[in-house]
Amino acid sequence: MDQLVYAAPVAGVLALLFAFIKASAISKKDAGDEKMQEIAALIQEGAMAFLKAEYKVLAIFVVIVGGLLAAANMAGEGRSPLIAVSFVIGALASAVSGWAGMKVATKANVRTTAAARTGLPAALDVAFSGGTVMGMTVVGLALVGLSSLYIGYSMGVFTGPGQIGTIINVLTGFSMGASSIALFARVGGGIYTKAADVGADLVGKVEAGLPEDDPRNPAVIADNVGDNVGDVAGMGADLFESYVGAIIGAMVLALSFDVVHEGQTLNPVLMPLVIAAAGIVCSILGTFVVRVKEGGNPQLALDAGSFGAAGVMAAATFGIAKFMWPEAGVHDVDIRTGAVVSTDPYLWWEIGLATVIGLATGVAVGMITSYYCSMEKPPVDSIANQSRTGYATNIIAGLGVGMRSTALPILCIAAGVIGSAWVAGLYGVAIAALGMLSTTGIQLAVDAYGPIADNAGGIAEMSEQKPEVRERTDKLDAVGNTTAAIGKGFAIGSAAMTALALFAAFAQTAGISGINIANPIVMAGLFVGGMLPFLFSAMADERRRRRRDGDDRRGSSSVPRDPGPPRRQGQAGHRALRRDQHERVHQAHGHAGRARDRLAGARRLRRQPPRREDGRRGARWSARGRDRLGRAHGDLHVERRRRLGQREEVLRGRRVQDGRRHDAPEGLGSAQGGRRRRHRR
Repeated sequence: MDQLVYAAPVAGVLALLFAFIKASAISKKDAGDEKMQEIAALIQEGAMAFLKAEYKVLAIFVVIVGGLLAAANMAGEGRSPLIAVSFVIGALASAVSGWAGMKVATKANVRTTAAARTGLPAALDVAFSGGTVMGMTVVGLALVGLSSLYIGYSMGVFTGPGQIGTIINVLTGFSMGASSIALFARVGGGIYTKAADVGADLVGKVEAGLPEDDPRNPAVIADNVGDNVGDVAGMGADLFESYVGAIIGAMVLALSFDVVHEGQTLNPVLMPLVIAAAGIVCSILGTFVVRVKEGGNPQLALDAGSFGAAGVMAAATFGIAKFMWPEAGVHDVDIRTGAVVSTDPYLWWEIGLATVIGLATGVAVGMITSYYCSMEKPPVDSIANQSRTGYATNIIAGLGVGMRSTALPILCIAAGVIGSAWVAGLYGVAIAALGMLSTTGIQLAVDAYGPIADNAGGIAEMSEQKPEVRERTDKLDAVGNTTAAIGKGFAIGSAAMTALALFAAFAQTAGISGINIANPIVMAGLFVGGMLPFLFSAMADERRRRRRDGDDRRGSSSVPRDPGPPRRQGQAGHRALRRDQHERVHQAHGHAGRARDRLAGARRLRRQPPRREDGRRGARWSARGRDRLGRAHGDLHVERRRRLGQREEVLRGRRVQDGRRHDAPEGLGSAQGGRRRRHRR
């Protein structure tokens, strides 16, 4: 039965072979015209330059930390300096997977643009194939590296009886190496991509008034580079770490079972590797389901692949548990004394059920995330509706929807933690986390597809392709934004469950029981408690918005307020000439005209000519006329001030566009001064 451990490296090699086939097929695709290839070369050059600079720093970090690990584990029970070797190999595998995946992604982007000239199905096939290379490279290198180290340590180094604990302790260095790369790659790449994206929008859309991905904006290249280093290499390193951590966490917790402690079988330790191997096969099968017809919805095709792979994996999990788990079940024991600490054994169907709970939790988180991020769904439509009234309402609505969207996923994760712990203890939580990540191959493929589609749209715009090409790439890009959010949901959800498993593994290895957070109910309560402030803040923002807009029945008005003239949005906004400024000036002219009409009417009414007793008209002042005259004067004054202020904003924008320096004082005073000077002339 122990020979099943060889299924892990075989599945890892299969994933790498599949990734190589996909990469070769992408390289043979049409790369478009010369201009498209030139732009793609600039994006690839920038992405590789970022990785080289980042990996140079990481290499120093890995060498230093590896030396410290070797020195700290020179002596002691269950310790070995080989943990430094595991650490370096883990870091190297994570770095290589990010480099290989991004290399292919920067080749697939221009070929997606070229394929979009023929139709949507061809473009989706190229973009998803590029993401598949990233996903399969991550799971393949992770499983090959981890299983090869286990086989090498168990057969060539630690061959004595009772050495399984030392082997697992040394293997934890592999997870630590993966975590170190994920920390830098995810944070560094994420900061770069957002900074480049915002910078490109500021200099292009706000300052120069250029459309999205306009070739006249040099920052667009940096924006496309950021999509690759953040959402391809960064996300790959993040899921690499979570994937490896889930496997090792389950292997460590399996050491507390009586059959492992007494040397009867190692199947509970090896089963996480076999489950991961089965997940690779299911992910490969799922990639063949991702197909779309011309005019179809790519989101449905991607969901069919990812959720279909999860369904097949759920069935495979029960088969693996039935075949590998001891028939009589296992008991928890104290690894230091050997005393049994659980009364009821964990049976094979309970382990299978815990894994399926993890799978179901991941699918639920993905579906909820898709609902909150998809086009033509109420959350996105509500943000779009709020965008009509300005930047502030857009930001408030977006924050509200974002904070509200955390509630259901957190409840799903909490339910998954409690459910898996109830059926199989802390080992059940660890195996549930692995179940959620077992189909990482296709989940990461769906996630990495998004940046490729985004780059394809940028290349189509910069190379001045036909409008229908950009329409197809925009359709892929819109779906890619949703799939990227789903990938982040999987990463965060699985990390939460893996963290609990690693806490429990640490407590077990260290022989302590004072970490209350290892209690599944406490951990679930922590998740729910952390979610509540976001939910309540979103509800408060929603109520405040409804009262402001007059949507609330208990509000004081049903007429939306006039947002008034736009405020300055920093130095770039101060120099910009926005289109809506002209529209608001015209609106202010209309308001001022109506105010003048009201003033004329009030002047006519200020003298009411009532009949006197002798039949002649009187000439006394009317209180009603005086009130209406005062209100009309006030309205006219307000509208004139608004019109002058908005006109001043337009004049400032024109001066900037004409290249003239604007040194006049800001605000209404300068507009009024200019008006007085014109009157004097």
